[in-house]
Amino acid sequence: MKTGNGTRLFINEVATRDGFQMESRFIPTDDKIALIDRLSALGYAKLEVTSFTSAKAIPALRDGEEVMQRIARRPGVVYTALVPNLRGAERALESRIDEFNIVMSVSETHNLANLRMTREQSFAQLAGVIALAKQARVPVNVSLSCVFGCPMEGEVPLATVLGWIDRFAALEVEGITLCDTTGMAHPTQVQAVCEAVLARWPALAWTAHFHNTRGMGLVNTVAAVEAGIRRLDMSLGGIGGCPYAPGATGNVATEDVVHMLQCMGYDTGMDLDGLIAAAAELESLVQHELSSQVSRSGHRLTRHAPPQDFNDIVARAHAREHKESHA
Repeated sequence: MKTGNGTRLFINEVATRDGFQMESRFIPTDDKIALIDRLSALGYAKLEVTSFTSAKAIPALRDGEEVMQRIARRPGVVYTALVPNLRGAERALESRIDEFNIVMSVSETHNLANLRMTREQSFAQLAGVIALAKQARVPVNVSLSCVFGCPMEGEVPLATVLGWIDRFAALEVEGITLCDTTGMAHPTQVQAVCEAVLARWPALAWTAHFHNTRGMGLVNTVAAVEAGIRRLDMSLGGIGGCPYAPGATGNVATEDVVHMLQCMGYDTGMDLDGLIAAAAELESLVQHELSSQVSRSGHRLTRHAPPQDFNDIVARAHAREHKESHA
């Protein structure tokens, strides 16, 4: 395992889209806006604000336009959103979006279950979205689901993944996110996939997106970074999940990953104490315990007071030491 030596990494927050869409409680619009404005000041490269999917499909994000229009835009932060189709793209453009994030699964079964379309149908629809984005001069990032495995099909061949990347690269998208949608990835697999795509398409902006379903999210992140990935999706507090994989958890928790990477010597540009404070606010919004560790325990050098009777313990130890030295 290597030291970071100040290597710059770029952190993307997905809790306000990928996380909130899985919450049973609707987060009030004003609270969403306040949280996003708070996160904007913490050093993120990108914030995935919302989704322009229909309100019927994702009622938790039915206020997407209002949220996107009312947030305070901070220079240097990219404000992106999920754009599923042409109608969603038109709504996103009206909301002054900085980037389209479009999604398709490399697994046929997952794509049908999640998007109600075959992969070919999804690609045709998304090609239209990409064309509209180019006309509007809005960058496009493609999030490819189930790159590291499908909960219904099992392993997804690397050749399949590379084939779909080839097709999106031919449409001249700006970036691609490799998504471990249900937490099936393992470190050696992550390293192999990341090295393969970086070697084949070095000009694309690559992002890794890991869920922590089986407790491997942190080590998978390290594997991706050591393979050369410099952009990472994370979810504050670790919120999120997947409806098509029982037990699937949210993304790796932002505060946990940032803490780890900073300890290893990477430059994340992030305010860790601010993240921990924001996680506490998030917990009050979602009204359940978060899965993250650092939000509860603090960073590794957090100081704690000694026991209340510590002075007595010290005095007794010194008395014994004095008695033994004169015995």
